[in-house]
Amino acid sequence: MTLSDPKQLSAGVWDVVIAGGGNAALCAAIEAAEAGAKVLILEGAPKAYRGGNSRHTRNFRCMHHGDLGPLVETYDEDEFWQDLLRVTKGKTDEGLARHAIRTSADCLPWMQAHGVRFQPSLAGTLSLDRTNAFFLGGGKALVNAYYLTAEDLGVTVAYEAQVKHVGIEGNRATHIDVEFGGALHRVQGRAFVLASGGFQSDIEWLARAWGPSARNFLIRGTPYNRGVVLKDMLDQGAETVGDPTQCHAVAIDGRAPKFDGGIVTRLDCVPFSIVVNKNAARFYDEGEDVWPKRYAIWGRLVAAQPDQVGYSIIDSRSIDLFMPSVYPPISADTIDELAQKLGLPAEALAETVATFNAACRPGDFHPQKLDGVATKGLVPPKTNWARSISEPPYYAYSLRPGVTFTYLGLKVDQTARATGPEGRYDNIWSAGEMMAGSILGQGYLAGFGMTIGTVFGRIAGQEAAKHVA
Repeated sequence: MTLSDPKQLSAGVWDVVIAGGGNAALCAAIEAAEAGAKVLILEGAPKAYRGGNSRHTRNFRCMHHGDLGPLVETYDEDEFWQDLLRVTKGKTDEGLARHAIRTSADCLPWMQAHGVRFQPSLAGTLSLDRTNAFFLGGGKALVNAYYLTAEDLGVTVAYEAQVKHVGIEGNRATHIDVEFGGALHRVQGRAFVLASGGFQSDIEWLARAWGPSARNFLIRGTPYNRGVVLKDMLDQGAETVGDPTQCHAVAIDGRAPKFDGGIVTRLDCVPFSIVVNKNAARFYDEGEDVWPKRYAIWGRLVAAQPDQVGYSIIDSRSIDLFMPSVYPPISADTIDELAQKLGLPAEALAETVATFNAACRPGDFHPQKLDGVATKGLVPPKTNWARSISEPPYYAYSLRPGVTFTYLGLKVDQTARATGPEGRYDNIWSAGEMMAGSILGQGYLAGFGMTIGTVFGRIAGQEAAKHVA
C-alpha cells in the first residue's frame, strides 16, 4: 500500500521500519512481512525513481554447483572467494564475505519465487553465464517485481520520505524522524533496518574525502543517495567500516549526465583500445584481465589523471567487439584528425599510437578470453588483446570517473546487526550499500553489490521480524 496521509506514519507503532527502497530494503521488507511483521518502507525518492541504484543493475553473482536457473556449470565458493580477493587485494572481512558467497546459492531460487525473471547472460566482454544471472528487463524490472510482492504482503510504502534522524536511547532505537509531505514526522518502531545507500550524491562530502578533483566526477547512480542516514549514525557514534575514498567507480562516457546516467553510460571498449590522458599519454595496462574483473578499477585510474579525464582509442577492427555505447563514438579517418576532434595534442597522440603499434607482436587474438597477445618492451605494457591500432576509420570515447556507490558504511555482523559505541545495537540492522564496505574494502566484482544487498537484506528482514516476535 502506498501511504499518502502523513498522519498514518505516526499512528501507532510499526513492527519493522525500513529506511531505503532499493534491493536490500525490499528483500528485508518481504522477509519481515512473510514472517508476519507490520512493515513500513521509507523511500526518499519519488515513486518514478524508486529503487535506488538497484534499478540500474542488470545481474547478480551467484555461487552454485551444477546448472542453476540461467547459470551453467559450477562456480564454487573457492573460485568466487579468489575472484573477490583479487579485486579487493585482500581488503575484505573474510567471514562476512564467505557468508555472502555461500548464502548467494539460496538467493537465486528465492528471487525467482518472488517475481524476478532471468535471461541468458550476454556474450562478448560480458560473457558471464557461469557466474552471473542477468535480470530479464534489468534492475527496474527486479525492483518493480519486488514492490508488487511487497504490496501483496501488505507492506506500506511512503515515497519522497526522507529519513533525517534515527532516535537512539542507549543501544536501542526508538523512532525515526522523517520528512514527508512538507513536515517532519516521528515514526515509532520495534525494529529498524537501515538500507539507504552511501553518500556518493553529496558532492561536497565526496570533495571532502577526495579533494577538489571529486567535483569532476559523474554520479552514474541515483541522485537520492546523499548519505543522510549514514551521517546521522556516524554522528551518534555508530561503528563504521571502509575508507571514504573507496567506492565502486567505473570509467563512463564523459558525455553522460552529472547524475543518474545508469549502467548504459558504462563503456566496455577499454580491453581492445589504448587509453590516454589529456596529454595523449598511456597510463595503465588496458589488457590486464578479463573486463568483468577489471572494469571497476578504471574509474579510479581516470580520476588520478589531469582533469579526471581519459580517452579510449580503437580502430575499425574493434568497434563491434563490445556492448554498443549509448552515445556514438567520435570517429576520424586519421589519428591527427581524431586528436583534433578530441582536443588532444596531435603530435603526441600520433607518437603514442606509433609506439604502441611498434610494440605489438603476432598472436592468436581472442576477444572473449585472456589471449596472451601482448606488447614487448612497452611501459606500461598491454598484456592481452594488444593488436595494433592501424585500420581506419579510428574511433574514440571520452572517459570520466562514474561513481556508483561509496564504501564507507556501518559495521555489521553475520546477522546484519549494526554496532554502536556500546556494542551491538539491540534493534538496528543494516543491509546493502550502507554496509557493503564490510566486504568491499576496495575494488569491485561484477554483480556482487546485488549479492551483498540480497543476502544481507534477507537476513536483516528475518532478524528484525524475529526480534519483534
